[in-house]
Amino acid sequence: MSDPIADAFNIKSLFNSPLAPMQIVVTLLVALALGGFIFFIYKKTFGGVLYSRTFNLSLVMLTMVTSLVLLLINNNLTMSLGMVGALSIIRFRTAVKDPMDTTFMFWAVGEGMALGAQYFDVALIGAAVIGVVMVALTLFKVRSSMPYLLILHFHESANGPVKNLVKQLPRTRVRSRTVQRDGIELTVEVRLRDEETAVVDKFLRIDGVYDATLIAHQGDMVS
Repeated sequence: MSDPIADAFNIKSLFNSPLAPMQIVVTLLVALALGGFIFFIYKKTFGGVLYSRTFNLSLVMLTMVTSLVLLLINNNLTMSLGMVGALSIIRFRTAVKDPMDTTFMFWAVGEGMALGAQYFDVALIGAAVIGVVMVALTLFKVRSSMPYLLILHFHESANGPVKNLVKQLPRTRVRSRTVQRDGIELTVEVRLRDEETAVVDKFLRIDGVYDATLIAHQGDMVS
């Protein structure tokens, strides 16, 4: 015959399992280490225009916070149900323009989930493999050509020489052409390697060219 009091305690243990303080500390320290690893990989592989250290630091915090949340959910069924309801009413309005930033956010969340569920081996192996892949892809990207915007401001008399020099550039595409009273402004999308960016100096040698600017971009300009 079963004991009702013992059964009540067993049911309660299903809803609430104690967390050892050392388990919490170890989990957060490992999350800090893996978050720092993600921070390092993001900084070394960043290929955008403006690097945001604040966003990079948020990846470290995201890893630690996610691991803490998963610790609570994994050991308390009541807390997990309440957490689902709380997170359903939160609205995150921070716009992430670069798809790679979103990928790093998912990576940080995934690492935190693995650590919070106490799958330390999965978290460590996953971080190592993804980190190596990111570095390898970045090295391949550096060797390939990168998109740039070439902005030229010149007098109408230099229109012919400028067009001829633009045609000599690899993979060009005219984005905009603005005619003003003091001259013409031409914006051209071009793909160049790092060692080819000095080609912008050739435009300044043309009589009538006021300035030439080369700007890196991510290809999100609408034509």
